[in-house]
Amino acid sequence: MTHLLLAAFLAIRVGSNVPETPARGPQMAAQGSNVVMTFGAGDAIYFSSSKDGGATFSVPQKIVGGGILPLSRHRGPRVAMAGKAIVVTAVVGKIQAEGPHAHGLPSDGDLLVWRSTDSGKTWSKPIVINDVPAASTEGLHALASDGGSGLIASWLDKRAGKTKLYAARSTDAGLTWSPNFLVYESPEGTICECCAPSLANMGEDKWAAMWRNVLSGSRDMHLATISGTSTGPAQKLGAGTWKLNACPMDGGGLAMFKGQVYSAWRREHDVFLARAGEAEKRLGSGADVAITATKEGIQVAWVQAGKVYVTNANATEPQLLGEHAANVSLIEVAGGVLAAWEADGQIEIRRLP
Repeated sequence: MTHLLLAAFLAIRVGSNVPETPARGPQMAAQGSNVVMTFGAGDAIYFSSSKDGGATFSVPQKIVGGGILPLSRHRGPRVAMAGKAIVVTAVVGKIQAEGPHAHGLPSDGDLLVWRSTDSGKTWSKPIVINDVPAASTEGLHALASDGGSGLIASWLDKRAGKTKLYAARSTDAGLTWSPNFLVYESPEGTICECCAPSLANMGEDKWAAMWRNVLSGSRDMHLATISGTSTGPAQKLGAGTWKLNACPMDGGGLAMFKGQVYSAWRREHDVFLARAGEAEKRLGSGADVAITATKEGIQVAWVQAGKVYVTNANATEPQLLGEHAANVSLIEVAGGVLAAWEADGQIEIRRLP
């Protein structure tokens, strides 16, 4: 099948002035035409913003540097807009982990949060979200906002030795955080150890959380609803299953459309889209999935063999966005969608119609 390059809008790149290389793991948030983006490079976290819906971005500025900043396989900083505050989270440590499964992670990693109330010009000193030291050493976490002052963060937590999904809430735009609470623990002892979780706001102080589980020899995506600090029962996503005695190091994404929770994720070599409680739809071959929702519907992007593809409800086949690419991110902005991904050591951004 031949894929045409989607070139309705020219791509831009940011990160050429970043002294650390390469730029990795772009994550975005938006309120109308105001877009904020964070990414990691070396041991530093960077921030850039746009006031014109992603047509142009500011020169990236360093939020913080030093320490051990995990950036591989969907690790790295996250960003959210909470009222007038911009909130960035990341797992950072000081001591390099050792052993066959160290993967460049810190042995003392904590989930930290920084806030800016002046559009990213200055940032607060970090505070620690996890209330047990070094509980978030795996470096995989998610952050979501309700559009106001409400935030939630979730992470793969190892405070009990086995990997569980924990979370914390903030009602004051990230200034303070609730005690940590358990979202899910597998009856078999651990959830998937290296797959990133996802979060989405469902309105009315409800949140959807997604993670890859370990049950009966399968590694399938599961979903639960969080109300306040209470979590409902977990439900498996999709009708199929992935029998696997290993971690694929691949999560997925969540989006809300017309009051329904949609999820996009990888199983084996394929990418699927599913509405909660319904059978999944295969979108194509690939991994490293991202999803967002607009008024018109759902858009999903993924990577296959170093190429980024995107599709939506009206497309007859996936469209090619870019090449030499990894780690795509999607976000709705006023009048369209922004896609960002790693490309040749920089962050490439393309606005989609």
